[in-house]
Amino acid sequence: MNINYYEQEISVNRHNCSRAFTGCIILLRGNKVESLAISTEVKRGPFEVLVLSSGQLEAQNSENITVPSSLRDRDLRIYEIKITDLVEEGTVVDSGDYVATLDQKAVEEILTTAREELEQAENAFQDAKMDSNLTLSNYRDQIINAKEEVEAQQIVLDESVYESPSIIRKAEMDLDRAKRKLEQEIKGYELKKRQAVSKVERSKIEVRQRSKRVEKLEDVYNSLEIIAPKSGMVIYGKDRMREKIKVGSTVSPWMPTIATLPDLSSMLSITYVNEIDISRVKSGQKVKIGVDAIPEKSLEGEVVSVANIGQQMPKSDAKIFEVKIRVFGDVSGLKPAMTTSNIIQTSAIPDTLYLPAEAVFENDSVQFVYLGENEPVKQIVDLGDQNENYILIRKGIEEGDKVLLAEPENMEEWTYKGWDIYEEIKNRKALETEEEKKRIEEEKKAPFNLQKKQGEGNSGMVIFG
Repeated sequence: MNINYYEQEISVNRHNCSRAFTGCIILLRGNKVESLAISTEVKRGPFEVLVLSSGQLEAQNSENITVPSSLRDRDLRIYEIKITDLVEEGTVVDSGDYVATLDQKAVEEILTTAREELEQAENAFQDAKMDSNLTLSNYRDQIINAKEEVEAQQIVLDESVYESPSIIRKAEMDLDRAKRKLEQEIKGYELKKRQAVSKVERSKIEVRQRSKRVEKLEDVYNSLEIIAPKSGMVIYGKDRMREKIKVGSTVSPWMPTIATLPDLSSMLSITYVNEIDISRVKSGQKVKIGVDAIPEKSLEGEVVSVANIGQQMPKSDAKIFEVKIRVFGDVSGLKPAMTTSNIIQTSAIPDTLYLPAEAVFENDSVQFVYLGENEPVKQIVDLGDQNENYILIRKGIEEGDKVLLAEPENMEEWTYKGWDIYEEIKNRKALETEEEKKRIEEEKKAPFNLQKKQGEGNSGMVIFG
């Protein structure tokens, strides 16, 4: 290689260094270019902590197209049903227009079974009535026979008045026995009558219930063609796996939404933030929103809700949290499911010190920077928030100070400076830990109160306090 190659390489490296850093010292040694020290200056200016995420548009308000309300009756025992036909997503419909068809065959099979059960119940009802009539008729005959037996024994007793005492006594005993049997027959008849009435009534109730179920199933069968409740653009709903509804998907009384008719005058950007950054995201934070399909369109937004519970990412242990962002400004031309890029401003400081995060190093106890040129030291620093590239400096260095971006070869010779800052940080953390302990202890001592959170509907969310 000749000297021209080295000159070109040095020029390229100088250009790259000057773009990102304050200083870059490059020397020729043998056949290669070596960087001895790369430094940067501490800057002062505005500092932002941003969370970037992609998402998709969704109408803030929409009308749901759901399964028939009659399908939600638990007595029907239809726990899920397939969609056999569905209009194309994006179709504009008027009120009353056809949208989808649910599985008629499945309901028809259940309806056929219900009709058979009704017929069996009606037959059982008729049998119960005939059985009761026959049984009670037999018991009435037995009562008549018992009455006649009492009368016959009474005649025998009356005619034995001139007989010996033993014969008279026997006639009295026979009459008593006949009377007791008559009483037993009458009591038995009353018991059998109540049993027969109860059996017939149970059969009648069974017929009524079976008949009512058949009527409900017929209503469901006649309402399996789903129509639009109002005019609008059809947007498919999502199933329990957050996948879009399609032909062959199943819906249920508990997940009833087939599609939605969005109100396109007000839009949300739905995004998901990883568990590392979600603690920074709060309601009310400002957002810059870009729409991939309309790159020239830039919108403002605001975080309106942050999920309390994360979701598992597919094929990963990481968790993500849903964040809803309201879109401000002109939303004409925006459509549901368009991809968005969201820049959430979690904090902004108009004037502060900062430097590249690569310039900060740490050991088991302290965080520090390699500071200085004439008398280099490991300067202990007190740090603040951090964004993707830079970190905020609270204390330890000043604007214009030069720090290294890589550890020097003789780093063991550099001494630490700023142990007073280390003591301040340690005392502050101890105070924060103590305050947190006090807060936890106060919460433990506070009376337990279970209260439903206002405005959450039937979400089941509660507050403990």
